[in-house]
Amino acid sequence: MSASETEALLTRLGIPGLVDVHTHFMPQNVLDKVWAYFDAVGPLTGVEWPITYREEEERRLALLRGFGAVAFTAMLYPHKPGMAAWLNSWAADFAARTPDCLHTATLFPEPGVAEYVHQALDAGARVFKAHLQVGGFDPTDLALDSSWGALADSGTPVVVHCGSGPSPGKFTGPGPMARLLARHPRLRVIVAHMGMPEYGDFLDLAQRYEGVHLDTTMAFTDFSERLAPFPEAERGRLLDLGDRILLGSDFPNIPYPYAHQLHALERLGLGDDWLRRVLYENGAALFHVKP
Repeated sequence: MSASETEALLTRLGIPGLVDVHTHFMPQNVLDKVWAYFDAVGPLTGVEWPITYREEEERRLALLRGFGAVAFTAMLYPHKPGMAAWLNSWAADFAARTPDCLHTATLFPEPGVAEYVHQALDAGARVFKAHLQVGGFDPTDLALDSSWGALADSGTPVVVHCGSGPSPGKFTGPGPMARLLARHPRLRVIVAHMGMPEYGDFLDLAQRYEGVHLDTTMAFTDFSERLAPFPEAERGRLLDLGDRILLGSDFPNIPYPYAHQLHALERLGLGDDWLRRVLYENGAALFHVKP
């Protein structure tokens, strides 16, 4: 799917653009380390992971907008204590100078987390990111309990990398998230990567809790279908939960062109109404994005 074909797809669907809930913008020194991780990830997955959009920040913004994104996120995450508040400060500044970015924040189980989560919410954060694999923490850690409560009370979505792809962590998989949701059933969770590879288990959670959404990040693409194919038997549930599936891409950290994610969703053959909701309407409703 070329850029012109992408534009034609949006025109056919009658939507003003894309709401991409899973894109990464972060301080350059942190992004460099993320890119270094993906450069070395081949031994973990058995598949090389070249970064397609290894560009400077302004160029990445221009590319993403050129693909049709009218709203996107700055997913960033700490891997150790003492990082999250600093990342949140950077993200607040990035959102202030990037009006089409949904102000993003993050958290980590550490002293002071409740304070900086409240500060981020007061500053206008619209979405949070938690990465259980990279952070290596249990989402039910009591240090996070009041922060999850604040996010639930405010209705602020949190994108959580909780599936075990591309390699499992101590707290990945459906179990920890099921325990978290039992404690905070009103929490608005966006399961990153459709919960890859535990797709069915996370679809179960979405059917059990109305606040659980799933993002399409890398799911259904040729790359991911080789590593963790989506079960054919679960395809009907994509339609059943069509109002809670959101476009995610992982831009710029993807090993293929951005448009391939859109093509992968279109070729599922679930219809234009479903595609319209996933690419724009669901995200626009959740984040109050105006056309």
